[in-house]
Amino acid sequence: MAGTPQYIRNLNENLIMDALITQGSMSRADISRQTGLSKPTVSSAVEHLIERNLVKETGRADNAQGRKATLIQFNETAYYVCGIDIGATRIRIALSDLNGQIIAYDTYPPIDPDQHVQFNSAIVQSSGKVEGGYETSVVSEVPVLRLLHSYVDQLLQKNRLQWSDLRCIGFGIPGVVLPVSGKISRIVDPLAGMEQDFSRDALARAFPCDIMLDNDVNLAALGEYRKGAAMNSPLFIFFSIGAGTGAGIMVQGHLLHGLGGLTGEVAEMRMQDGRRLEDVLSADGLISLAKRHYLKGLLSSDMQPEDIFAATRSGEVWAISMMKEYSQMIASALRQISTLLAPELIVLGGGIGGNGDVLLPLLRKAVAEQFPVQPQLICSDLGERAVVTGAVQVALQHTLMKLKQGTTEE
Repeated sequence: MAGTPQYIRNLNENLIMDALITQGSMSRADISRQTGLSKPTVSSAVEHLIERNLVKETGRADNAQGRKATLIQFNETAYYVCGIDIGATRIRIALSDLNGQIIAYDTYPPIDPDQHVQFNSAIVQSSGKVEGGYETSVVSEVPVLRLLHSYVDQLLQKNRLQWSDLRCIGFGIPGVVLPVSGKISRIVDPLAGMEQDFSRDALARAFPCDIMLDNDVNLAALGEYRKGAAMNSPLFIFFSIGAGTGAGIMVQGHLLHGLGGLTGEVAEMRMQDGRRLEDVLSADGLISLAKRHYLKGLLSSDMQPEDIFAATRSGEVWAISMMKEYSQMIASALRQISTLLAPELIVLGGGIGGNGDVLLPLLRKAVAEQFPVQPQLICSDLGERAVVTGAVQVALQHTLMKLKQGTTEE
């Protein structure tokens, strides 16, 4: 309750933690000057934070005269968070400390729909079982969640961490997440039918830590805002083109979710000829365009979008011509979005959108000639790590908030 000694102590400790996170190591006297708190208040709060393992003493300051002051530092290794990107082509998992520094990253094959029925984990079988000196946790009955659990377990063990060190996991899902309930209203192939399995409640039952869940493109936008191409941009759009299409919209550092979490679901936009945007711009749409217009059925059946971009870079006439048409369709979608939102910046990402050397010159020309609002257009800095970076960030925000509230078990 506001005004109570506990409330005031939390406020003081939060001021000190924020100062240390922002400024780095400081002496108690420096903390007092930075926060405006009295020296006795700082000393008391620092001692309590040391007891909570949230700050630590790191040595002596290099002051010129008098007794060397002891330096205080935020303890970024007190706990850890995790980000998981359940992508259409790869699963990506990252571990991070409390400063947002990724300390481990690994990739795994995509979810095989058959695993939903066939996977049988032999790695962990019981609650609290010790494997090689490391405590594991209760395992979900859902096969794909057991698989994800085993991946995280392996990554923890490789870094000599235990589940008790992990405070939160952020998940990026290629689907529409209902913000309040954490249920999934729709999800892309090949995960169709697994909406209930990847709901926030199901994930919370499968993992022994806090769970954050959001659409993957939203998290990619957050990743670019925090660590990538859109750092501190007041209004920008992350436009992802790959196996599907989607947009993450950030205003003043906040993701927009909208009614039913549907903000940014540009897949349902319609082109001038009535076709769905995703059917036209996705990887399948790009390949269909190549087959339909330029190679008259002679295109290799196993050709992928990267082959088409390679042909464009090598100067093949059919590929250059097709890419101009394809870029005009992207530009048409971006023009509609830009006219409505007037963003300062659009960041392209995804397996297709990341080919900036081919796409950006064509799109920038279209922006200059056709757009009533002309945002800056760039490509993702984070590439395939955009979603997992955003997943780490949302897990980190949640964990720091709970630490400041004193509600995380320590």
